[in-house]
Amino acid sequence: MEGMAYGAGKAGGAFDPITFFQQPYTVLRMVSWLFSLVIFGCIANEGYVNRPDEVVEYCVYNRNQNACNYAVGMGTLAFLSCMAFLALDVYFPQISSVKDRKKAVLADVGVSVFWSFVWFVGFCFLANQWQVAKLEDNPLKEGADAARAAITFAFFSIFTWAGQAFLAFQRYKLGADSALFSQDYTDPSQDAAAAPYSAFTSGDDLESPGGTGSYQQASGDGAFDGSAGYQRQEY
Repeated sequence: MEGMAYGAGKAGGAFDPITFFQQPYTVLRMVSWLFSLVIFGCIANEGYVNRPDEVVEYCVYNRNQNACNYAVGMGTLAFLSCMAFLALDVYFPQISSVKDRKKAVLADVGVSVFWSFVWFVGFCFLANQWQVAKLEDNPLKEGADAARAAITFAFFSIFTWAGQAFLAFQRYKLGADSALFSQDYTDPSQDAAAAPYSAFTSGDDLESPGGTGSYQQASGDGAFDGSAGYQRQEY
């Protein structure tokens, strides 16, 4: 990984969309984004049902409003989180500071572990409420497919987010190539503006064409002799 810092090359390179979408963590983010959208859509559209003799709709998961609220809320937040980290992945190669890259990778690890845990809890919660749901509360089994789909994709989301955490940790372990990156990197254009000019020293004296290091007075009849005073030129 010569010239790499936390899984990306030196700042300033051109963005290659084909390479970007072929990265494993990009694929996992997009899959997680799709799963969260499915979970949110299933519960928001078909997650509330009622009996034939009722008007008020209740959550399909054992009429527990908290179960539907959890699925909709976490699905929405996970969707936004995926979008945010996809944008960060696009911008990541342009980050010149290794310290900032390290913070971004550590944030990726922490957020991915958090969402993997959230979907583990969500899967257990939704599966339990679906298991104890009463048939008389939903005799027509409305929204059953949507409820099962949300549980299934919540289960898959555990592993997609865990995979993102693993890949982010691998990027963290790569660290930085000290030959090309500095922990205290500064923009060269700003650093040049702040650098003072070096003073001229006697050791930088220009050498004469003769290479002797001192000025040699020209000799001959045309040389000026200060002791003789002004001499008139005869024509």
